[in-house]
Amino acid sequence: MKSGRPTALARLAKGPVRLVHDNRASRIYLALVAAAAVFVTVDTLFVHTDDASFAGVWLFALAAPTVFLFFAGGSLIGESFASSSAFGYVALIASVLIQAAAIGAFVRLLSDRTGHVRTPREA
Repeated sequence: MKSGRPTALARLAKGPVRLVHDNRASRIYLALVAAAAVFVTVDTLFVHTDDASFAGVWLFALAAPTVFLFFAGGSLIGESFASSSAFGYVALIASVLIQAAAIGAFVRLLSDRTGHVRTPREA
């Protein structure tokens, strides 16, 4: 017999996902990261210069500090593993999602505290 209520596992899975995209601050952060990713892609594919471009620095600046923690952890596993481009992409995506969830949790924490005004009861 199925009820209309979600199971505990479904609620648990929706929690972090909600933190990532259910508030304006996380959406703005993800939009900035997406814009930087488009900029890096366009710069990489269509702009040809003699020296290296620093367009990717913007993407890593938006993903800092967690992306650097991933790279530090990857270098402990092995230098060839941490220097692979697949690890870099996974670390970048994971760090952006972790930071968007952290922003969402912070916004939820602030909205929960300001939404409940407590007044002392009179005796």
